[in-house]
Amino acid sequence: MTVLDSLVDQLDLEQIDINLFRGQSASMGGPRVFGGQVLGQALIAAIRTVSDRPCHSIHGYFLRPGDPNIPIIYEVDRIRDGKSFATRRIVAIQKGEAIFSMAASFQVEEQGLSHQDQMPNVPPPDSCYSEDDLLADNLAGNTELQERMKAMRINRPIEIRSVEPISFVNPVAGAPIQHTWFRSKQALPDDPAIHQCILTYASDMGLLSTSALPHGQSFFTGLQSASLDHVMWYHRSFRADEWVLFAMDSPTSGGARGFNRGKMYTEDGVLIASVAQEGLIREPRH
Repeated sequence: MTVLDSLVDQLDLEQIDINLFRGQSASMGGPRVFGGQVLGQALIAAIRTVSDRPCHSIHGYFLRPGDPNIPIIYEVDRIRDGKSFATRRIVAIQKGEAIFSMAASFQVEEQGLSHQDQMPNVPPPDSCYSEDDLLADNLAGNTELQERMKAMRINRPIEIRSVEPISFVNPVAGAPIQHTWFRSKQALPDDPAIHQCILTYASDMGLLSTSALPHGQSFFTGLQSASLDHVMWYHRSFRADEWVLFAMDSPTSGGARGFNRGKMYTEDGVLIASVAQEGLIREPRH
């Protein structure tokens, strides 16, 4: 079984009651559950209770770190089913406590006015830096860290190509902007819900680090970081097993929090989703 197969299995939640679902976790090399996994599983739980319309937005809050060694229970509250929109509230629970809460809104597909921002002019994915390229450049001579990062990369179901060669091991202060291409490592089933949840999973990869770029810091330098809230809007249909450009920027940081935004485009320039996230970026205490 590939790491992507494992993720698809994680998204196939076990239904234990009409509004209750149970999900399993996979370690990404850290002591807590990856936030993108919780986002994706919470979205799947909500989708399982709505049969006739796709999700158009989610608003989530990370409340406590999740334990990857025990299951997560997702409780769905069917707040409203209207003619055009449906609303769900989802709470993820471990050891009797909420670790995450999310609201999700669904809309019957309609035709209407349409416009979008133009995709940034960046190199195509095949000419960008792979994770192997960045590791070779930034970790030369650091065998221990190379092995740690290699394990994280192997366990990651998403392939990432960086437009800018940013080093998180030896960071240099720069503009709070970054662009990455990503896609799932293998082809996915045709189910649109799977593609939406994989895109949501990937939306938590690298976004928070954007707000640390102007300060020349990263979690490798001791910066304490964690996602606090995460909002996503789905604009148009897409496939998550085809290249997606993730254009990220951070307008501001302060109070040990960094605010980050992202836009996602298909390779031919269609804006498919927008993301906003605020996260903890607390400097190391000496």
